[in-house]
Amino acid sequence: MSQSHGGTDRALLSFDLHVDLRPAFHWNIKQLFVFVVATYKTDTNPLNQVVLWDKIVEAIHPEDMVIKEDNVIVKYALVDQGAELRGREVELRLMWDHMPLTGGLFMEQSTNSSKFTLPTEYK
Repeated sequence: MSQSHGGTDRALLSFDLHVDLRPAFHWNIKQLFVFVVATYKTDTNPLNQVVLWDKIVEAIHPEDMVIKEDNVIVKYALVDQGAELRGREVELRLMWDHMPLTGGLFMEQSTNSSKFTLPTEYK
């Protein structure tokens, strides 16, 4: 964890991602927009949600529907609008938007999540 030039806390991290998205696909799904969201509470904001990683999984590439990756480095840093990340519990959850061929968009999320606590001091 480090402090950026603007005085905000920023954390870079990695995670393991193992998910089978095949059940989310059917004849009317063109692709899924898959993303990992970090959620945490601060004194300033009771709910903070930050997208850390994303990927588009297309129906025409069934080999991409099963994701098994270890030590995935986040695409986007976990950045707080202030200096309140230190010592906070963070929950990571996988979510995805269904992008159909026809009809409305809808979102789902994994029933599983991972929690961890950030360090209390900068390194």
